[in-house]
Amino acid sequence: MKLDHLGVAVRKLEDAILVYQTLGLTVSHEEEVIKDQVRVAFIPFDGGRFELLEPTAASSPIMKFLERRGPGLHHVALAVPDIHHVLADLKHKGVRLIDAEPRPGADKSLVAFVHPEATGGVLLELVQHEEDFGE
Repeated sequence: MKLDHLGVAVRKLEDAILVYQTLGLTVSHEEEVIKDQVRVAFIPFDGGRFELLEPTAASSPIMKFLERRGPGLHHVALAVPDIHHVLADLKHKGVRLIDAEPRPGADKSLVAFVHPEATGGVLLELVQHEEDFGE
């Protein structure tokens, strides 16, 4: 496993992107994930990526996060080669999960979240990228 990205909740994607561009970083990918009611922008850095998350609806989980905690770190994501295997292993060991099965995520991936109570307070996202689906 390796760090895939750090999810950062922001109120306005364009404003946050400007700050990272000032640091010399560039957006590699933007999209709207309609099911999750969020717009995302991925900004690579040496060793990982930032995933900036802007809510698109009042009922978005990211909007709820912003209302409770304000902008900031939302989750840490690890890339895994076989998300089904990792989830089965976690379930077998009794680890509390938010997603028992993977679901489509941003940037052509499958994702699943591990509950913060199981990880010392960190919302952990597991990510399997499209190029790893056949393995």
